[in-house]
Amino acid sequence: MLPYLARRVAALGLVLLAVSVVVFAILRLIPGDPAALIAGVDARPEEVERLRVALGLDQPTYVQYGRYLGRVLTGDLGRSLRSQQPVADDLATHFAASLLLASVSLAVALVVGLPAGVTAAVWRGTAWDTAMPTVSVLGASMPTFWFGLILIGFFSVRLGWLPTSGYGGMEYIVLPAVTLGAFSVASIARTARSCMLDALGYDYVRTARAKGLREHVVGKHALKNALIPLVAVVGLQFGYLIGASAVTETVFTWPGVGLLLVDAIKHRDLPVIQGAVLLVAASFAFVNLLVDLLYATLDPRIRLT
Repeated sequence: MLPYLARRVAALGLVLLAVSVVVFAILRLIPGDPAALIAGVDARPEEVERLRVALGLDQPTYVQYGRYLGRVLTGDLGRSLRSQQPVADDLATHFAASLLLASVSLAVALVVGLPAGVTAAVWRGTAWDTAMPTVSVLGASMPTFWFGLILIGFFSVRLGWLPTSGYGGMEYIVLPAVTLGAFSVASIARTARSCMLDALGYDYVRTARAKGLREHVVGKHALKNALIPLVAVVGLQFGYLIGASAVTETVFTWPGVGLLLVDAIKHRDLPVIQGAVLLVAASFAFVNLLVDLLYATLDPRIRLT
């Protein structure tokens, strides 16, 4: 297990290094001068130049990246060009909100998607099994912002049951979680159905049926094996929910990393953009690492690959 863990951790480090290089390079290719943006339209050229020197923007790109990478390795993500606050502090506050939203969204997706997929597999060929692919495609195709606005219009504006936006008690997270989890419902349902159909085709399942066991008993035993490959899909969905929450957080003004990133892009706050993207990438990679370790624990054959 230790050699497998070492390989996965090494791969994780290389992925994060590649992400940092790509993000740093792309942001430097965007037209415009951050120093001029911070100084304002009325700033004199010499004031802008002094600010560029103070921020280190006058140095070659490779020098800037070397300094940035050295700071990142010590946990220093720099300071926001707008607020002059440490980026790490802002990310820590906003990441907690994103993590909460992603966790509740995944719970919603599991509660709806897993039973739907398993039921469709157990009762294969029924009306429910026929309708589920259509529902899954609709769920995966709906634009997140459109679905969120539909929920706001019905449950907040028309019925007045839930708040339209904000951050507070559990009533504030219901609509964002349902909106963000809708796509994952379709993915989990399709995967659960496929895995369950494979498990129902195993020899021990056919033997159990031949002995006269009821269908729900057979499904209960098959479900244990069907859940093993589903672990990887659920883990990937959790990483996706953390990284793809920007639209949902913007629609519902949820103070997560996605909303912080959108605001930073608007004002070309490079340290915040770099820190937010790196944090999202690290979260996704870390979740994948945990999924790999869990999968290798459930199926020891994985460790040999």
